[in-house]
Amino acid sequence: MKNNSPHILNTSANLMGLCFIVLTSLKVNKLSDASIIDELTAVATLFFITSCILSFLSMRSSRQSNTFERLADLIFLGGLLIIFVTITLITLNIIR
Repeated sequence: MKNNSPHILNTSANLMGLCFIVLTSLKVNKLSDASIIDELTAVATLFFITSCILSFLSMRSSRQSNTFERLADLIFLGGLLIIFVTITLITLNIIR
């Protein structure tokens, strides 16, 4: 398997920061009670932090690096799917 762990770590950390900005702006503007956007964003944040940890472990581990990298990749994809669903729901005015 290719060594994608540094790329997964970098991108997951950036997207996790973006999710934190969204969560903070929802809390500051008191919009978190009116929608499920904050819950979906919080779940995506958890996926990205888990992906960061697993990709870091993949870079540091010698024996289980492929397993950690594969898990980090799948969890990262899950986080992307959650963001995709959230943006789609917002775009189609299903959630506000």
